[in-house]
Amino acid sequence: MANRVVISICGVEYTFVAEESASYMQKVGSYVSEKMDEVLASAKVGRTDAAVLTAINIADELFKAQSAAEQLRSQIKGYLDEAGKAQAEVSELKREVFRLQQRLERQNNG
Repeated sequence: MANRVVISICGVEYTFVAEESASYMQKVGSYVSEKMDEVLASAKVGRTDAAVLTAINIADELFKAQSAAEQLRSQIKGYLDEAGKAQAEVSELKREVFRLQQRLERQNNG
């Protein structure tokens, strides 16, 4: 069920309808508002330009986070591949130990 949430961004109230919880939407709205405030404080631009610059900054953060997540996924895949190879090696070594134990038993019994 969709939630109706009123969020204040730079002193202007916006009503959003979303599936996410009200607390989550408040968190998102606060984040955008903080980013807008940063842009407005650092650059002498109007709200429209500040909104565009904020959107660009947030998109930049998103792309960097996605890239970092992809690098982590790749690193984890590499670790899993290494773990799989190590597990196969351990299995082969266990088989070899078993074969050697059998040979030793045959020699001792023979």
